[in-house]
Formats: sequence, C-alpha cells, structure tokens
Amino acid sequence: MASVTQQQIQKFHKDGFLVLEQFFSAEECDSMRSQIQKIVAEMEVPPHCRTEFSTRQEEQLQAQGSSDYFLTSGDKIRFFFEKGVLDEKGNFLIAKEKSVSKIGHALHAYDPVFKQITHSPKVQELGRKLGLERPVVVQSMYIFKSLLAVTPHQDATFLHTEPLGRILGFWIALEDATLENGCLWFIPGSHTNGITRRMVRAASGASTCVEFVGSEPAYDDKQFIPLPISKGGLILIHGEVVHKSELNSSESSRHVFTFHVMEAKGTTWSKENWLQPTPELPFPSLYT
Repeated sequence: MASVTQQQIQKFHKDGFLVLEQFFSAEECDSMRSQIQKIVAEMEVPPHCRTEFSTRQEEQLQAQGSSDYFLTSGDKIRFFFEKGVLDEKGNFLIAKEKSVSKIGHALHAYDPVFKQITHSPKVQELGRKLGLERPVVVQSMYIFKSLLAVTPHQDATFLHTEPLGRILGFWIALEDATLENGCLWFIPGSHTNGITRRMVRAASGASTCVEFVGSEPAYDDKQFIPLPISKGGLILIHGEVVHKSELNSSESSRHVFTFHVMEAKGTTWSKENWLQPTPELPFPSLYT
C-alpha cells in the first residue's frame, strides 16, 4: 500500500471523506471473513429474541431486553438480526449467516483478528498523518449488508463529542462494494455544517432506550455521489459528513468491517451517547 500523501489528506479535509484503494490485502480481508464465520457458527441467540409474544407486558419486556442488549453492547461482541429471520422461539427461518445484519460493538477489543486489523501499523500511520494525537477506538462493527438501505445520516448524530469534528470512521470493504450491492454515497463538503440531530439515551422509564433530538433536514438526492470501492479498500469518513447506502439489489453480499476513532485530546465524550466506556473496557488507544 502506497503511503498517504499530503494532497490526499487535504482532499479529506475538503470533502469529508477519502477513498484509499487496496489499503488492506485480500488475505487480510479473507481472514476477517473467515473469523466472522467462526463467530457466527458459535453464536447464541440472545434470550430477548426468543420470547413468544402473548401479552402487552411481555412485549414491553422484550423491547426492554432488546434495548438493554443494545445499550450494553459497547464492551461486548453481540448480534443484531435482520427483521423476520427468527420465529417466536428464536429458531432461524433462514440460513444463520444470512440472518445477522451486524455484529458489534467491541470486536476491536476482544477478537484477535479484528484487534490486529484495527491497530495495524498502516492504520496507526494513517492516524499520525492525519495529525491525531490521542486517538482512541470507541466502537467497531461487522456489517453484512443484506438488503436494507441506510438512510442519509452523520455519524456524529450517534457519537457526539464536544467539540465536534473529533470522530473519524474507518470503513473497510471486505468484498467489492458496487452500485448494485449497496456502496456508500456521500455529499462532498457536507461535514462543515455541524449536525442537526442527535441520538441520546432516553430518560429511565421511557418506552424506548434512545430518542432523537432535533430534526433531520431533507437532503437533495442529486448532491450525493457514489463511492464504489474494491475489496481491501478503505474509506475514511469524517464524523459530520452526510452519507447513505442504497438497497443491495444484487445477489452478492457486501461485507464490511468498520470502526470509529475519537481524538481524545481536549475532547469530551457526551454522557448522553448510547455508547459509554466501561470500567471493563475504557476506550483503548489506537496507538500501541
């Protein structure tokens, strides 16, 4: 992999994203895919996904179970399923590996393969080139991208910091991401307007575990540009750049490993974020 140039870094600051083709080797991508196959093979369906609905109260308990499962997943490796893939007893209606939409949020901390990728010398060097002084890893996800589109959003909506501009996403294509199978689309330069919406932890006793504050503006579809990228490519994503992905209309999957880094120097992580560091897993330094 060629070293990142100052020109590319300037382009990142201008656009809010940067495409780096062939950042990771095919072998590295394949090692992540085979590791995830092992993890899925050993996966236990969480209890809140197995309850048989009968009463309103049980439904509330299930919603609570699933919100607790999500809210406490920051320091664990947990499974999030596509809709309609489990029967009420928690049995799979389709192939197990096709039932999972994502796995998160601490693969970078607890899985040797994903830990090695997250802290690889290439990533650390890129962090230094970007001028990150005290970067910490806040979360990671393996995304299977079966069908669903992802609506336009900014990552800082979910990972809020004071000041803004301290969150950076690393998005790694483990297979070619194409127009057909749901590559990312961006609005260049949209990272300079701040954020209009935040997802915060709801007050205890609320019916949902998180709520949105503020409103999502209507984005002009014509402003988005697609970023298809080959297997092994990395897209750097500024925390405030607006991006989305369309439906996967192809027969092929679009596996991705992604993680988010925060510049911790002079930064406050919002206490209202769904994701919180824990005594078991304080946000680890990107630099080793």
